Amino acid sequence: MSWTKWTRGRLAALAVCVLLPLGGAACATGEAHGGTVESSPVGKVLDNTDETGRRLREVPGKSAPGVGIVVIPDAAGGWDVRLVLHRFRCSAPDARPAAVAGRGLVHLFVDGHRVARLRAPAYHLAAGLVPHGTHQVTARLYADDGTVWAVRGKPVQSTADITVSDAETDARQPPTGTGSPAAGR
Repeated sequence: MSWTKWTRGRLAALAVCVLLPLGGAACATGEAHGGTVESSPVGKVLDNTDETGRRLREVPGKSAPGVGIVVIPDAAGGWDVRLVLHRFRCSAPDARPAAVAGRGLVHLFVDGHRVARLRAPAYHLAAGLVPHGTHQVTARLYADDGTVWAVRGKPVQSTADITVSDAETDARQPPTGTGSPAAGR
């Protein structure tokens, strides 16, 4: 069969006709911050929020996504953040704003302030974001609709404590994170 313009056009029209009735039920606005969250077959949206105001999406611990975090000093300056993801994949930037089991993005926080939205398991944290002293670097999992993946009412996240000393001190040890129950698998 030849894939002419006419054949592709008919197949596309057929696909639209088949998917159109399902579209209304499958599409959601995904307004998780400052609005309503459409119901989803994935987990249960709770009234609870994290400290940024995002609603929690409760999932059973045995099937929940998880995250681990390792922060390593970079010889050229700053810190390399590596995430270990369990039952979780980062979505593409153009992903539909709906909750899909085990999909979404990771927000990276330093001392409670969001510094990045990650769609990959690696990130370079600039030295200026972590001045002299001890800091907490947290990776938290979000669904594509903006809700926070949660287990037993707590966000799925992992935190690593890092201590930044004087520039001439290179004896920093790579810290490892402690995470939510789902992250320990």
